[in-house]
Amino acid sequence: MRKYRKREHLENCLRTSYVGDTLFEDVFLYHNSLPDLDFNNLDTSVEFLGKKLDFPLIINAMTGGTDFSKKINVDLAQIADKFNIAMAVGSETIALEDEDAKESFKCVREELKNGVVLANLNGYASVDNAKVAIDLIEADGLQIHLNPAHELAMEEGDRDFRGILKNIEKIVNSLDKPIIVKEVGFGLSKFAVKELYDIGVRYVDLSGSGGTNFIEVENLRTPYKDLSDLYSWGNPTAMILIEAKALNLTDLTIIGSGGIKSSLDIVKALVLGADLTAISGEILHYLVHGGLDYAEKYVENLIYKTKMLMVLTGSKNIKELKEAKYKLTGKLKDLTQA
Repeated sequence: MRKYRKREHLENCLRTSYVGDTLFEDVFLYHNSLPDLDFNNLDTSVEFLGKKLDFPLIINAMTGGTDFSKKINVDLAQIADKFNIAMAVGSETIALEDEDAKESFKCVREELKNGVVLANLNGYASVDNAKVAIDLIEADGLQIHLNPAHELAMEEGDRDFRGILKNIEKIVNSLDKPIIVKEVGFGLSKFAVKELYDIGVRYVDLSGSGGTNFIEVENLRTPYKDLSDLYSWGNPTAMILIEAKALNLTDLTIIGSGGIKSSLDIVKALVLGADLTAISGEILHYLVHGGLDYAEKYVENLIYKTKMLMVLTGSKNIKELKEAKYKLTGKLKDLTQA
């Protein structure tokens, strides 16, 4: 059942039509007409989990568990290796239940030998299963995904979410690997971020609304239940980036994701408070519809255009880019300055 559902999820991610609003359009960046910079000497590198990445981007959790998803994971890992960016695998729960599913996850580390690889489980995972998930792919850290909206939309999904924060705290206190807590596209609010920080979490992937919508993904599996009036549910990516940064938790690493598609999205996410960014649905579309070369070209262009924007904001490295001047307009201004 789980293997069949994973294939359905992947196919439905490619079929979704609802487009949410990250509110990045309400972020204005100042153009610098006098950049004292050489494009060829810009530094786009960042450090993440003790390793150097050449660009502040994670190919975020998508899939695993089937032959189809193994091919996707191999291709994604090759892209991550080529550009020295990080990669997270999809939920490894299926690999804990099905021996045949393990290879679709292990292939990521086989391709991305020295890079940053993240394991992935849900918030109710046991400590022992968390260790197995990490060991299976020799992961540098563990993503714990939170998906109550997705579960509620899923006909066979969970309905009881009690005790999840305490379970995450137990995992954090029991493992010697970094724990990254992420949403699946409805956004970690500043309140959730603070609760997670208070139990010891130091890495959060905000995953705001505006990208893959798992209420719609599930609704495509059960079209006789119309959930379309809930497709707009969630915290916009730009808003929660601003609010998470405003918490001033100096040792918190913030990953900006949720509707990140372009270099301008990446730059705006970094300016608003992200330390790294993450993409899933957009790169999947490029890979499935155009193949590996097409997806590689997409990432190459993301990096090139981000460097263009670094020059045009007068930023010689990511640290300076994060300090670029901006103004807020419209709905985003109303939400964050009320």
